Amino acid sequence: MPNLSIIIPTHKRPAILKMCLEHLSRQTIASDLEVIVVSDGPDTDAERVVNEYNVLRTTYNVLFVSIPKSQQGSARNEGVKHATADRVLFIGDDIFLEPDACEQHLLPAIRYPLSAILGFTTWDPAVGITPVMTWLEKSGWQFGYPKIRKYAGTLLPKNIQHLFTYTSQISLPTDIAKVIPFRDDMHMYGWEDIEWGMRLAGAGVRLLYEPHAKALHHHRITMEDSLKRMETLGKSAKELAKKIENFDRLPKGWKLLAQKIHALFPTMGGRHRNAFLKLLED
Repeated sequence: MPNLSIIIPTHKRPAILKMCLEHLSRQTIASDLEVIVVSDGPDTDAERVVNEYNVLRTTYNVLFVSIPKSQQGSARNEGVKHATADRVLFIGDDIFLEPDACEQHLLPAIRYPLSAILGFTTWDPAVGITPVMTWLEKSGWQFGYPKIRKYAGTLLPKNIQHLFTYTSQISLPTDIAKVIPFRDDMHMYGWEDIEWGMRLAGAGVRLLYEPHAKALHHHRITMEDSLKRMETLGKSAKELAKKIENFDRLPKGWKLLAQKIHALFPTMGGRHRNAFLKLLED
């Protein structure tokens, strides 16, 4: 029986998926892994990559599963259905794990068996790191690890942990992932991991930050990409607030006023706030 089931949603990125699988093959506990690739919609190229990978591998086979086009949350839910290990690890197809990352996810689980474990992810220098990527990381607007540095190796406070349930690299008991799935009715990009994190916290599942579980995010973002992403996040936040009464990512009252004031400045933060508010108030 595998010790860890790795679930990878993918769609139309066969070259990146291949590199992701190659990194998994170099894991220190490769013989204890189960890998499940879930295609979010038909993708013959992804299936071909998995088949070619299985021909070369001797330690384990990768299971390929396809679902009708939906979204990453639904793909993760499908992967959990096929998982046979006691714990599952969610990563993206553009997340390249360091050789001991999987092992680092299992070690703290010995002390905290019912916890979710968040690994550390940073940009892959191979893609060419842009100024906005540097700002996103240092400011915490994307992957806010600087904000939780002091909790390294420990449980995050329950009232903030949902803000850091990053599905780029997070593991938890398979049984919990089955009873607390991602919502299937969220079809816009963004916030599905935070909403899921809210329900994990509500069920008493704690989040532990393990910075030794390292990974590289193989994705290049330009300023235009980042601002477009913020527009989408604003629109999806508005839609999600209609479904979830206690959703706390939608600024209101004085917080909304403060966002509008900061959005007037031509800084990185100002431009991103302006993009977030653009579709939020349509």
